[in-house]
Amino acid sequence: MQRAFEGTRPSIADSAFVSEMAYLIGDVTLEENASVWPFTCLRGDYGPISVGTDSNVQDFTMLHEATVGSGVTIGHNVVVDRATVGDDVLVGISSTILPGATIEDDCIVAAGSLIREDRTVPSGHMAYGAPAEIRPLSEDHVDEIRWYCEEYLTLAERYRNDGSIRHDEYEDDTQ
Repeated sequence: MQRAFEGTRPSIADSAFVSEMAYLIGDVTLEENASVWPFTCLRGDYGPISVGTDSNVQDFTMLHEATVGSGVTIGHNVVVDRATVGDDVLVGISSTILPGATIEDDCIVAAGSLIREDRTVPSGHMAYGAPAEIRPLSEDHVDEIRWYCEEYLTLAERYRNDGSIRHDEYEDDTQ
């Protein structure tokens, strides 16, 4: 479902995939080939949300005033609250990124990790644990980031091509 908030409605690229079971409200921008999966909430009521080209936001995830770069995989059941995620990042299942945190380009946030307020994960590093510790990425980790992104680009294309309802065809409550 898409909903306007105080006169601002989601802006979704034609090539993006949005599940009919996702909820997008207010100042939300999805760039080319972005995908948003079932039971995900992008709440652009407090501030803008942007999801970059080729990025995917998976099931049961909550974004609130967040910037997500290009080539990003946000795993299932993740919270990104008033934080920034750079390009080519993998955020693992059930991770939490708290206000003011920045995940720079080419990073992994391991499943179940907690990135504290105002913390920066530097480019080329992995954050793991709760609270997160940081270490450099291996080459295998760098390959993993791109692999997940490619898998979801392919899956979103399969959904777009199967004849199901598209984000611009179902009813919204913007009135």
